[in-house]
Formats: sequence, C-alpha cells, structure tokens
Amino acid sequence: MEQILEMYYADNARKLRGLVDKLIQKFGGIPDKDIEDFYSLANEVFTDVISRYDSSQPFEAFLYSCLSKRIKTEMTRRNREKRRADRISVSIDIPVGDGEDVTLGETIADTFTIERELFENREEGFSRRMRSYLNRLSGLQRKVLWMLSDGYLPKEIRAELHISGKQYAECCEAIHSYRNVSVL
Repeated sequence: MEQILEMYYADNARKLRGLVDKLIQKFGGIPDKDIEDFYSLANEVFTDVISRYDSSQPFEAFLYSCLSKRIKTEMTRRNREKRRADRISVSIDIPVGDGEDVTLGETIADTFTIERELFENREEGFSRRMRSYLNRLSGLQRKVLWMLSDGYLPKEIRAELHISGKQYAECCEAIHSYRNVSVL
C-alpha cells in the first residue's frame, strides 16, 4: 500500500490529478473554478479504493473504474442542480404583493430604465440605438412602453388597452428582454 500511496501522491498527487483530468475531459470538461472540488473528490475515492482493494485486479483499473463512476455521478448531480435553478427562475415582470400594481422589476433599484430613457428623450428625438430598440417591439408592446413611460400603473394600462394580465406580462417581458435591450 505504501508503494501505491507513494506512486499516486508523489509530486503533489500528479498521477491522481492526471487521472482526474483525463476523466473530466472524457466527460466533457468542467469550469476551472470547480477543478479543485473534483481533486478533493478523487482523494475521497482514493481512500475508499485503498480500503476496499483486494488484489483481484490491477489497482489502477479498480481506481479508474471507481473514479470514473464517482466523477460522472458528481457531474450529473451538478448539471441537474443547474437545470433545477433554471426552472425556478422568476420573471422580473411578475406582480408582487397583494395587488397587481407593482412588479418585481419595479422594486429593484436601478438608475437606468427604458421607460425613463424614452420619457426623457421624447423631446429631442431618439438615438439610433433607441430607434433600433423600438423597431424590435410590436405595436402593442410600444403602446405599453409609452404608457409606462407616462407613469400609468399596470392596472390602468391593462384597462386602457383592453388586455389581460398575461398579455401585459408578455409585453413587459419583450420590453425588457435581453434580445431587445441588447441594442441599447
């Protein structure tokens, strides 16, 4: 066992780290910030493999098999967590509180809003970027944007334009979507 420990942990665990690097590349890679987590995981697996090794097969094959399973399981778990986080994402246009007058986005402090930019530049004309942004919006989305910039409440906009809460939310989503806002 001493020889095995010496072989895998010599030169800052170079052989064990090399094995981990090879497996990570085989499974598609991971961000650099996570690599140390997988080296730690390899140390746990190595300790377990040493205690269970019975000489019926080559040590390296047994270690590789155990490491491969554990690394693949950990990568799957992390990817599953990312997908779960995406599913629980919340739109900033969702109403908050008891009424539907205030959206989550309106409660976030920020100095730039599309509505303010639109309101302030109405007199002197719009920049090329603002015109490009406005051209990306549908007629209804532009009407909602104009009314928001004039200070109408969501409830008032829905009543004035005869649209449902869902239609209003979809308009706000388009108004604030990255695809549209990215030209600003």
